[in-house]
Amino acid sequence: MIAKEDGHLIILGCGDVGKYVVQTLQQSGLKFIAVDSNPKAFDNANYEYLVGNATDEDVLKQAGIETASTIIVALNADTEVIFATLMARGLNPKSTILARANSYRSIDKIYKAGADYVAALSIVAGQMLAKMTSRCLTMSCKKMDEDIALYEGIDIEKHTVTHESDLIERTVAEIGLRERFGCTLIGIEREGKIITEILPSSLILKNDVIAVIGTKQEIGLFKEKYVK
Repeated sequence: MIAKEDGHLIILGCGDVGKYVVQTLQQSGLKFIAVDSNPKAFDNANYEYLVGNATDEDVLKQAGIETASTIIVALNADTEVIFATLMARGLNPKSTILARANSYRSIDKIYKAGADYVAALSIVAGQMLAKMTSRCLTMSCKKMDEDIALYEGIDIEKHTVTHESDLIERTVAEIGLRERFGCTLIGIEREGKIITEILPSSLILKNDVIAVIGTKQEIGLFKEKYVK
């Protein structure tokens, strides 16, 4: 069972937003488990899932939350998002938690509950529409970059570790992304395989494609130092 493996991802809530997250993760080849209380959410599902309340501690443990690398909270009600985030942070202090805010008024509460990054749907939709419009006015709409715009300038960027990089043969702890720059390494693509279990001892090798999440400023500082 994937829930018993280390370093997997968990999606809490498989409704309108959660289903899109699932599709994206499937296309990326990442290992994950989705949790939702509605069995119909998993009709014809060809991925690992668990029917249960995402705010129930036993259900979260059954999904392997204590060893998950990343937890995505995509529940429909902000009260449930806050509670699930609180529980997830308590059960796994080292995980990266990305949460959905259905109302911008809940953003601060979700951060206080322990989320690392919060995406307000209305704001994200506006940002994406503006970004798409801008791109289409200046170039072909098909030529979108791979950066993913999130709430308040939070980005996920991919970078290839070239032979000139100072990252080669260094561990995550040695690089100190969070401590020095504030951003977080959330995944490594190596020889066609996706690694999501990122430990302090994880080693970065030449030709790795690393995924880093943080603000534009944080990622900018990281790129200034390591991306050549």
